[in-house]
Amino acid sequence: MNYDILLKGGTVIDPAQGLNKISDIAISNGLIAAIEDDISKNLAKQTIPIKHKYVTPGLIDIHTHVYYGVTTWGIRADDVCTNTGTTTVVDAGSASWASFPGFKEFISEPAQTNILNYIHISGIGLIYGPVGEIHDLAYADPDRVADTLIENREITVGVKVRQGKMQVGDNGVEPLKLAIRAAEQADTPVMCHIGQGVPLPDVLELMRPGDVITHCFQGNGDNIIDEKGNVIPEAWKARNAGVIFDVGHGGGSFRYEIAQRAMEQGFISDVISTDLHTGNIDGPVYDLPTTLSKLMHLGLTFQEVIEKATYNAAKAIKRENVMGNLRIGSIADVAILDVVDGEYEFFDAHDTKFIGSQKIEPVLTIREGVIL
Repeated sequence: MNYDILLKGGTVIDPAQGLNKISDIAISNGLIAAIEDDISKNLAKQTIPIKHKYVTPGLIDIHTHVYYGVTTWGIRADDVCTNTGTTTVVDAGSASWASFPGFKEFISEPAQTNILNYIHISGIGLIYGPVGEIHDLAYADPDRVADTLIENREITVGVKVRQGKMQVGDNGVEPLKLAIRAAEQADTPVMCHIGQGVPLPDVLELMRPGDVITHCFQGNGDNIIDEKGNVIPEAWKARNAGVIFDVGHGGGSFRYEIAQRAMEQGFISDVISTDLHTGNIDGPVYDLPTTLSKLMHLGLTFQEVIEKATYNAAKAIKRENVMGNLRIGSIADVAILDVVDGEYEFFDAHDTKFIGSQKIEPVLTIREGVIL
C-alpha cells in the first residue's frame, strides 16, 4: 500500500496554491502525499468517499482561550476543535511569562489539537476575567516576555495586549508600547485587543506591519466606524501599512452592524477567528465554522472565508510554510466540510439576530494524518 488514507472525490480548496477543483488527496506518514484527479483505491489502506464535500487545510483559529482549569476563560481545546475541522488554535494571552510553563506542559503538549500561544504582556495574564490585568504597569516585564518567546519559538507566536479602559485603567497606550518593546526584542508580532475607552487612532498609530488588531468589528465604542458610518481614515492607513485585522468574535466584540458597514465600504478582515472561551462556547460563537458562516452571510464566499481561516491565519502567525496549506509534503492537517443550504439563525455578540441561507458543517478532522 502506498498511502494510509485516501480522500476521494471531494472538492479541494487550498487558497495557498490557488486550488479549487475536484481531486483526490492521499495521505502517508502524516503528510500530504499526492493530489491527483484520480487515485486508485487499491493504493490506500483506507479510502474515505467525500463526493460533494469540500477538502481544505485544517482550520486555524488565531484567537482562543484554552488555559482550562487555570483561567476563568479557559475551555478544553480538544472538546471543540477535533470535531469542527480546527487543527490549530492560538491561545491569545491567557498565559503570562510566569504561567507559560504550566500552559506548555499541561495544555499544549498533551493536546491532540495543535495549540500555540501569544504571551500576555501582563505578568498575571488573563487569569481572572472580570478584573483588568494591567491597571498597574508594574505587572509588565517586557524582558521576561521576550525571553519566554525566544526560548519557546516552537509554540509561541507573539505578544498579547488588551487596550480597553477596563483592561488598562488610566494607562492609555502604555501597555501597547511595552508589548511592542517585548515583541521587537523577540522579533514577533503583537496581537492587540481594541475596546472602549482608549482612542483607536492612538492604538493604530503604534501598530507595525504584521501586528494584529483583533475584535476589528467590535461595537462597544472606539471602533473602526465613525459617527457618520464611515471607516475611520486611521484604519485604512494602518491596513495599507500592513497591519492585520482579525474578527475575534468573542462574547462582546462582534457587532453585526459594524461589520456590515465596514464590509460595504470594502474594509474586510484579513483573518477570521472566534475568541472562543467559556463565556461564548454555548453561544453566540460555538466554533470556528459557525463564525465563518456568519461572514458568508455578510457577503464573503466560501473560498474567501476558508482563505482567512487557513492561509491568511497561518501568515498572521508566521507559520505559512508549515501549516494552512495542502502542498505535497506538508503536515496532513485537513478539514472535510460541507456547505448546507437552509435557514439559519445567527447572533452577533450583542444579541442581534440575522438569518443566513448557508451554514458550514464540519464532517471530518484530520490532524497530522490521524482521523480525530
